[in-house]
Amino acid sequence: MPDAATLLAAYDAQLRARVPERLPAGETLERDGPLLRFSGSPGHGFVLYRDLGGIEGEALDELIARQVAAYAARGERFEWKYHSHDLPADLPKQLRAAGFVSEDTETIVIAPVAAIAGEPDLPTGVALREVTTREDFGRIATLEQAVWGDEDQHGWLVDMLESERAVDPESLTIIVAEAGSTVVCAAWVRFAYGTEFATLWGGATLPDWRRRGIYRATVAYRANLAAAQGFRYLETDASDDSRPILERLGFIAVTKTTPFIWSPAS
Repeated sequence: MPDAATLLAAYDAQLRARVPERLPAGETLERDGPLLRFSGSPGHGFVLYRDLGGIEGEALDELIARQVAAYAARGERFEWKYHSHDLPADLPKQLRAAGFVSEDTETIVIAPVAAIAGEPDLPTGVALREVTTREDFGRIATLEQAVWGDEDQHGWLVDMLESERAVDPESLTIIVAEAGSTVVCAAWVRFAYGTEFATLWGGATLPDWRRRGIYRATVAYRANLAAAQGFRYLETDASDDSRPILERLGFIAVTKTTPFIWSPAS
């Protein structure tokens, strides 16, 4: 089993500044120094980087200000994904000074695919199904809205899943766990071709269906898909609720991550 330092190094090198071969319709990419600036995606824009290359102080303030100006010109909110091992250490302070608001911190956890793959163990009456239609994406968005209470999520989540599937259907597999006609959990896996990683997303479960192993079953199912394609690692940003489950399965915590959001209203 690789240690946390080895896994973090692989994550930084392979995932943090990765550009997909094909972007969804309407999404654009611009480079600004060490940053990759993505605009026009459903929901909000975002910037990615492997590291800031030693930029700090006034130079970093100027880099941040350029991103704010670029997104302000589009009237678009965007996310700066900060990692706890990023330098300089006072980056969060500089982001807040520029009008960013931090969201909940999550933990980056990684596991070898071989350690997680296995037969999904579902409760009686629940089945997993891969989905590809906008109608099913709408049912997923309704689930997410019920769990998180975000009324704006319905439109952009449906558009995001549909646009990604349209441009590169092989890189994204979306599954639902259903009890009869009710979607009780939904999750998806992105295959980062050209790297050793498949990444896990979603996993929201209706409150009445938690603690029955459904989320764990979606993890095993997605691990099987990753194994079939020869990926070595699974990675996900774990909430405080899902982290204990994932660590019991064999995932290793490697760093923390906090989304910093700038919006035109700020």
